[in-house]
Amino acid sequence: MRLIKWILIIIAGIVLLFAGGFQLMKYQTKKASPERTAEYSANGLELSVWYSSPSKKGRVIFGGLEPYGEVWRTGANEASTFTCNKTIDFGGIEVPAGKYTLWTIPNENTWNVILNSKMYSWGVDFDEVALREAEYDVANVTVNVEHLDKVVEMFTIHFEHNVNLALMWDQTKVTVPISASK
Repeated sequence: MRLIKWILIIIAGIVLLFAGGFQLMKYQTKKASPERTAEYSANGLELSVWYSSPSKKGRVIFGGLEPYGEVWRTGANEASTFTCNKTIDFGGIEVPAGKYTLWTIPNENTWNVILNSKMYSWGVDFDEVALREAEYDVANVTVNVEHLDKVVEMFTIHFEHNVNLALMWDQTKVTVPISASK
């Protein structure tokens, strides 16, 4: 009986150690890549993107840290989320009001910007492979890359020029045109 008690105590201790270690890891990654929100609101249309913003830290970002041709969670930590309160035209594709995860596939001259209807608790698995399941894609838009003269140190998402969605990091910028559906 005493042996079973000690085994249970050891198992409980190991579980608590792993749970505490995971929370510490989560805290450390969020400290390095702070949470941010980009918002747009005009004429009854409300859009927001919630994401974590990693830093360049002297690294080669696109074609390096984020390989060309592979799905990126578009930020760090949890999968980024895009929310719209009305049906919108997202780069030529009609997207119903709702909450979506935001994914991209960076390439040297074009990117695919993807809205996915499935919510994922984290952006990647333990092997750092994006968790996106393509069968839940609602929109997959190809946009051109704009090469910037100045380095953007922290990954940034914002709305510009009326309502377009802009994503910038390092010397790369992509923009998805958005408009309220008629």
